[in-house]
Amino acid sequence: MPAPYWIEPHSKDYEFPDVRLALKEPDGLLAIGGDLSLPRLLSAYRVGIFPWSSDEQPLLWWSPDPRFVLFPEQLKVSRSLRKTMNNKHFNITVNQCFDKVIRACMSTPRPGQDGTWITNDMVEAYMQLHQQGFAHSVECWLNNHLVGGLYGVSIGEVFFGESMFSTEKDASKVAFVRFVTFLQTRGIKLIDCQIYTAHLESLGACPIPRTDFIKLLDVFCEKKTVLTINSIQLPEEG
Repeated sequence: MPAPYWIEPHSKDYEFPDVRLALKEPDGLLAIGGDLSLPRLLSAYRVGIFPWSSDEQPLLWWSPDPRFVLFPEQLKVSRSLRKTMNNKHFNITVNQCFDKVIRACMSTPRPGQDGTWITNDMVEAYMQLHQQGFAHSVECWLNNHLVGGLYGVSIGEVFFGESMFSTEKDASKVAFVRFVTFLQTRGIKLIDCQIYTAHLESLGACPIPRTDFIKLLDVFCEKKTVLTINSIQLPEEG
């Protein structure tokens, strides 16, 4: 049977079909159905799959080829962004208000997008991942107001980015740059950006074949998870 494969809701079988069976059009669609339980989500990320759908659709599971990633040591900071970081006194924290960040990602309008793929069910599921220490948020504050941020999932030495938002120019970029610098100090070797965006390309992300991505997961996801749920403030870059 060709993809997309059907997963019975609330099935206790958390294994996914081989990602090489995913459709080429739409790129990466592998399976439909299932649920957003913690075991299923962790099983999906471990093998290079993520959920992405809307309230009007059934639950869809994706593994696009190529995969857009960032190797932390290849992070790029443009002169204009560096100037913003020097001139605007953004305060960056980690895991201070996961709920506010994911809901801001859900509600903040984006140019060229009609609605959001972050459903209420997803918010609840990722809140559970956060409470178990697998999902993390990054907050960007200006004058004590939350003006940007991002969230994602950590397994082993990999951070799987999910979404970011910004209500102040460059706020999410500053949060991302400072967080990537922090991830390097914690031993993160790979950041999954999922699919191409010019925003992430400008920060050093690049496409790699899905086969290479899975090989990297097989190495880095088997290591001890290096991020914790502790709430911290990131130091300013010198």
